[in-house]
Amino acid sequence: MSFIQILLVHIPAWLFCLLMVVLYVSISITSLLIIRKFYPHYKCKLHNDIAGFIFATIGVIYAVLLAFIVVVTWQDFDKAQDVTINEANCIAALYRDSTPFPAGFRAELKSELTNYVKAIINEEWQMMAKGKRSSSVQKTQAELWELYGGFQPKSETQKIFFAESVKKLNQAAEMRRQRIVYASTGIHPILYFVLIVGSFITISFTMLFGTENIVPHLIMVSLLAAMIAIILFTVISMDYPFTGDISITPDVFTQMLSTLMKS
Repeated sequence: MSFIQILLVHIPAWLFCLLMVVLYVSISITSLLIIRKFYPHYKCKLHNDIAGFIFATIGVIYAVLLAFIVVVTWQDFDKAQDVTINEANCIAALYRDSTPFPAGFRAELKSELTNYVKAIINEEWQMMAKGKRSSSVQKTQAELWELYGGFQPKSETQKIFFAESVKKLNQAAEMRRQRIVYASTGIHPILYFVLIVGSFITISFTMLFGTENIVPHLIMVSLLAAMIAIILFTVISMDYPFTGDISITPDVFTQMLSTLMKS
């Protein structure tokens, strides 16, 4: 389990966001007060024009990088949700496509699918929060393959539905593998390094402007620091789609289980 996942598992989302904002704002205010003490505003004021051009360039570079990471993170989160929905649909289709099969096979399939979905909801979802997979889900999936491997379709209708069912079973297995990959992989650590270092470089530049009244300067620096902290929190909270308070829930599987139990 990565360090980011440890934070997301053990710290509530609201508290994590608050801590990041307080940390960034505190560091920014303290740094500005120290700089003002050793480098007064009238000295900074002499190079305001040059600092403004450089700050604009740095701000644009960091904003583009930050926006790119946010978009990539959100797209991965959205893809993981689509994979989860498609997996559940494939599993639901397995029982629906078993209509032409014998009653004994359908009853056994219903039991196996119910156990499979229950294992995903009750066990694998908690393990995915730590970037792991469930061995019991893997075992139940293997039992499903054995069930289909031992069935011999007798009519042409059964052969058609059986071929479609095997296709859906393959798709469900593939979707599960993708889901686990999304649960265990996040943004490369080098990108986090660039984001964090870049945030402090951007905030530091705002401290080199000379203003006679320090109160507005403190407010502007604090607001910039808080905004960057909130955006970084957004990136971190969505980095692992199945970890933390802001994550994908197993609702689609829960609904499908309810449908299986009533059928």
